[in-house]
Amino acid sequence: MMLELAWRQSLIRLLLYYGATLGIGLLLGEPWWALGIATALLAARAYWRLYRVLRFLDWRKQLRTVDGKGLWAALETLIHRRQTENHTRSRRLVRLLRAYRQAATAMPDGALVIQRRDGQLVWFNKTARHLLGLRYPQSLATPLLDSFPGQPRVRDWLAAGQTDDPLTDLASPADPLVRISLRLIPYSPTQWLVVVRDVTKLMRLEQMRRDFVANVSHELRTPLTVVHGYLDMIEPEEHPDLAVMVEEMRRQSQRMTQLVEDLLTLSRLEAQEHLPEEPLSMASLLVTLRREAEALSQGRHTIRVEDTAGTDLTGSAKELHSAFSNLVSNAVRYTPTGGEITIRFERTADGGARLAVRDSGYGIPAQHLPRITERFYRVSTSRSRESGGTGLGLSIVKHVLNLHQGWLEIESEVGKGSTFACVFGPHRVRARDGTGA
Repeated sequence: MMLELAWRQSLIRLLLYYGATLGIGLLLGEPWWALGIATALLAARAYWRLYRVLRFLDWRKQLRTVDGKGLWAALETLIHRRQTENHTRSRRLVRLLRAYRQAATAMPDGALVIQRRDGQLVWFNKTARHLLGLRYPQSLATPLLDSFPGQPRVRDWLAAGQTDDPLTDLASPADPLVRISLRLIPYSPTQWLVVVRDVTKLMRLEQMRRDFVANVSHELRTPLTVVHGYLDMIEPEEHPDLAVMVEEMRRQSQRMTQLVEDLLTLSRLEAQEHLPEEPLSMASLLVTLRREAEALSQGRHTIRVEDTAGTDLTGSAKELHSAFSNLVSNAVRYTPTGGEITIRFERTADGGARLAVRDSGYGIPAQHLPRITERFYRVSTSRSRESGGTGLGLSIVKHVLNLHQGWLEIESEVGKGSTFACVFGPHRVRARDGTGA
């Protein structure tokens, strides 16, 4: 609106200017000379105003005031306003950038910005420099993997782009005694933000906890064996008044024995980084799982087994059998009489494999699903104790799958049942004839 009004005013003044010049030229008898002189003066004035505009565009010679009227004055006013706004915005951005750098420097965790394409370092703070042994500016534009030579876990983790699961318990390149964890955060369409944290104290406490649990569980084996022995010596027929009490003691001691065994299994899995790599025949394992489910069900449920994958797996046969058996036994325990349990082995879209155990049991409320794999976490304490569970089964399953680079998927709806699925990547699949699938 402002430019349109200024344009009209300038056009009117220009017409009046040339009209007056032509009139004077006619009176003097030299109209063409008058028009030429007027045009020259007008060009000189336009050159002067253009010079002022150029001075506005030069920060070092910026005019503080704008005088005059018309189109050029309006243009100068707009440019002056834009320059002032841009200057204010630039100063604000500089302040924000300085505050960001100060905050990044003061962070207790290391922070790095890397390219998604090749993992090259774009920026890192002071803490990351100490934890990873980086040097500024020599380490810029170098791949992050150069700081972790001989550690394929970091390479595979970056290639997979695991933003949900951090990479934990890594030796610091700067000090092997320092343990660090890495977390990957989407930073921009072309960059990652890598957060580096010193977890040395946390790992030490975790190791102390594992050692304590393992030692206590191991020490409990002997007294439990003695208790079992004495309970077995008591004949219910000879002591009918103690029959109910002895039976309850046997049941509780067996439950405690199972709890100790599960704790020892969990401690052993936590202490391992790798498991044996051996072929696992899924056809025979599915037959075994069916037999176990039928033995535990005692005819109270309908058991179905579906094998659409037609492949086998590679991994620890003992640990995978234990994990699958845990899911099957849970399905039987938490499914009412007359329910259905389906064990399905199938391929996934990416070429991997998936063993799912679906039941028509009670179901699990949505608020419990994020914590269902924690140690001793129970959705219903009374129901778990009645079924004889220890609260460690799903935690064991999760650890077994982690050691096989797999994961556990859980779907559940209250009143309709649950599905627990063990998912494996393509590298764990092998054909039934013994070759890779």
